[in-house]
Amino acid sequence: MTNEEKPMTIPAPDGYDVVVIGGGAAGLNAALMLARARRTVLVLDAGEPRNAPATAVHGLFAREGVAPAELLERGRDEVRSYGGEVVTAEVDAVHPATSTDPDNDDPAFTVSTSEGRMLHARRVLVTTGLVDELPDIAGLRHRWGRDVVHCPYCHGWEVRDRAIGVLANGPMALHQVSLFRQWSADVTFFARGTTLSADEAEQLRARDIRIVDGDVEELVVAEDRITGVRMSDGSVVARDVVAVGTRMTARAGFLDGIGLRAQEHPSGAGDHLPVDARGQTAVPGVWAAGNVTDPSAQVGGAAAAGAFTAAQINGDLVQEDVRLAVTAYRRRPFSVRGEAQVTELVAGDARHGV
Repeated sequence: MTNEEKPMTIPAPDGYDVVVIGGGAAGLNAALMLARARRTVLVLDAGEPRNAPATAVHGLFAREGVAPAELLERGRDEVRSYGGEVVTAEVDAVHPATSTDPDNDDPAFTVSTSEGRMLHARRVLVTTGLVDELPDIAGLRHRWGRDVVHCPYCHGWEVRDRAIGVLANGPMALHQVSLFRQWSADVTFFARGTTLSADEAEQLRARDIRIVDGDVEELVVAEDRITGVRMSDGSVVARDVVAVGTRMTARAGFLDGIGLRAQEHPSGAGDHLPVDARGQTAVPGVWAAGNVTDPSAQVGGAAAAGAFTAAQINGDLVQEDVRLAVTAYRRRPFSVRGEAQVTELVAGDARHGV
C-alpha cells in the first residue's frame, strides 16, 4: 500500500485523541503508532532536540551514523503519512478540561501554546526529554557534542585510543571514568574536589587511570580542537577529549497547572517524571515516555518507550470508547435498542444454521 492509499484520520472537531508534547524519538514513534491505530494525534515540537550538537546518532539498529536532524525529519514524514500532525510550537501549560457530557468523567485536557493556540486532548503524552546542565568551566559548552562528550556508548568508538579527560561532576563520575577506560588506555580523572576512598583510588590506579586533584579552570583549544585542560594553578594537562556527566533536568514546567512536577531520579543524575509500568504519570490521562522519564535512555530506548506507551494509551482510549458507546446505547429509545437486539439474534441464528 502506498502512502497515498493509507487510511487518513480526520481531526475531531473539538480536538485530538492524543496530543504529544515533544517531537524527539519517543514522541515521534509514539505518534506513528497512534496514527496507525487511526487515532487523531498532534505532535507539538519546540524544535530544540537535546542531541542537536551531535553529528550522528550511534547504537541505533539500521540507522547507525544517521544525522539527528535527518532521523527526526524522516520520523515527521512517517507520522504525517498516516494522517498525524506535527507542528513547531512551544507548550505553555496543560490544564484539565471540563466535559460537557455529565455522563463522561473520563480525563480530558486543554493544551495551550506560546502562540496562543488552545487544543483539546483526550490524553496527553509528554516526551519533552531533558536539558543537560554543564559545570561552569570556560570552553565546555562551546565544545559540547564535539570533543566534549558524556556517554561512552554514544561517543566512545569515535574517541577510542585518544587522550581522554573525565571531569568529576556528580555521583556517577567514578562509573563514567571506569567506562571510558574501556575505549582508551590513556584516561585521566579530574577529581575536582571529589573525595576518593582508599579503595576507589586503588581501583582507578589499578587500571592505569591518572588522578588529578584541584579545580579545573578552562579547556585549552587550538585550531578548533581541544589540546588540554588548564588547572586553577595554571598547569595544563594535555588531553584530546573531555568527558563530563551532566545534571539532567526534565522539561516539565508546563505541567504545573495539573499538579505534576519532576522529581529527583534515583541515580542522583537529575530529575524525571515518574511513571508506572505502563507509562502513566500520577495524573490520570497524562502519560510520559523517553528521556523525560528515563535519563539514561539512548535514542533506540526512547523510541521503544514511545511505541510501548502509545499502545497503552490506545488501549486506555479503547476502554473509554466502549464506556461511551454503552452510555449512548442505553440512551436509545427502547424500540431502537430492541430492533438492534433482534437483528443480532437473527444474525446469530443464521450463523449457526438455524
